[in-house]
Amino acid sequence: MRIITYNVNGIRSAAKKGFIEWIRSNPADVICLQEIKANKEDVPVADINAAGYEVYSFSAQKKGYSGVAILTRIKPTNVTHGNGMLQSDTEGRVITADFGDITLINAYFPSGTSGDDRQTYKYQWLDEFFNYINEVRQTRKKVIVCGDYNICHKPIDIHDPVRNKNYTGFLPEERAWMDRLFENGFVDTFRHFNKEPHQYTWWSAFANARGNNKGWRIDYINVTEALADKLKHAEILPHVVHSDHCPVFLELAVKVK
Repeated sequence: MRIITYNVNGIRSAAKKGFIEWIRSNPADVICLQEIKANKEDVPVADINAAGYEVYSFSAQKKGYSGVAILTRIKPTNVTHGNGMLQSDTEGRVITADFGDITLINAYFPSGTSGDDRQTYKYQWLDEFFNYINEVRQTRKKVIVCGDYNICHKPIDIHDPVRNKNYTGFLPEERAWMDRLFENGFVDTFRHFNKEPHQYTWWSAFANARGNNKGWRIDYINVTEALADKLKHAEILPHVVHSDHCPVFLELAVKVK
């Protein structure tokens, strides 16, 4: 089972930059998208279907904002839109799909960059989402949580940890939430295979940050320990450039029909 998570920063914008041609190359069995910035009727479903994927999307009520989608070559046994938290669901932040005994949660975590109110909401959302994950795990042991977390976990995950220590996305409280996630039975699949620095998934649009590889690793595919022995390969794909983010890839040694 090959999985990709990818913040496309607008699916219609990404489509103009070659996204559809890229998925035609069959980069994964399941592609989880964040920040699609499109209502359901504006998602290029026909083009995605023609590339071999079914589309399940969950849009924000506000046009051109947030939103998540799952593109899949494997028929899910169940899809849940939202996580039952009013503001999160209004903003289209979570979509969950079951593939047999595996549950895949695709989430677009809030950013705190637009002000203190949003940072406060980010902390609220993190608490609510943690509870949602734990509820899922009451009955589902093989869980994958992927998406744009908008958090760098460790200094190795950010190009300048000293200068960014007081910026949202690298605040102590956010990083502590990541500690809590991993302490509660999740595995950072990328770091399971790769301990090297300078591996990022998002770059600022300023000062040629991507060209100079001054980025942040804020996109993850994390799995419960029940899937740890099935981890086969993980990598970041910085050469894929439809967005200011790049895809993250995971291969599991499981077959799902």
